[in-house]
Amino acid sequence: MSEETKKKHHKEEKPIDKMTIKELKELALEIPHEHTEVAVRDMNKEQLIAFIKQARGIKDEVPVHHERKKKIKAKVILTRQDIKAKIRKLKGEKTAALEKDERKGAAILRRRISRLKKQSRKIA
Repeated sequence: MSEETKKKHHKEEKPIDKMTIKELKELALEIPHEHTEVAVRDMNKEQLIAFIKQARGIKDEVPVHHERKKKIKAKVILTRQDIKAKIRKLKGEKTAALEKDERKGAAILRRRISRLKKQSRKIA
């Protein structure tokens, strides 16, 4: 086998996601497409991978371990008044916890109040 055929054979075995940008650009230039040379030169790695997968008809498969992860909840943006109301409620709970001699619960509430105060200062 010649050097050139070894390189091509090696590139085909390597998964597209693991290739370098240089290898991806060479692979993308082999795909017939109008304005290929100009388009490939300006693409970043993610765009090159998407272009090659689209040209080859490869669908993105989501790995199994990603499906098990918790879904991220959307952050709820609170107004300053909402935060202040929460602080007042937590302060009441904190004093009740201190009266019951629950220091651990009171410490947790104190930290929550502190975080909310910082959050309210950030809102302008």
